[in-house]
Amino acid sequence: MKEKKTTNNQYLSIPEVASILGMSRISIYKKVKSGDIKSIKIGREYGIPRFYLSNISGNTITSARKKKINRAVDRTIKEYGELLRRLGNE
Repeated sequence: MKEKKTTNNQYLSIPEVASILGMSRISIYKKVKSGDIKSIKIGREYGIPRFYLSNISGNTITSARKKKINRAVDRTIKEYGELLRRLGNE
């Protein structure tokens, strides 16, 4: 089956994203329809912004995600700090 390319270089098609992420086209399509992957409609196709691909693949961390991670680290240190220090000394 021939992959359709979006006409604009700043957007990727669902088959292109599926190929890059090693997922099926159907799973990417479902994520687009549910809103898990942001996209725009280009004619009959969906276009996924190239810059958003790094967010999907986990190569970058948004500020909201970074705050959530920092809160989890702070909570872990607060609850298990002494145990972590002891384990570090062994």
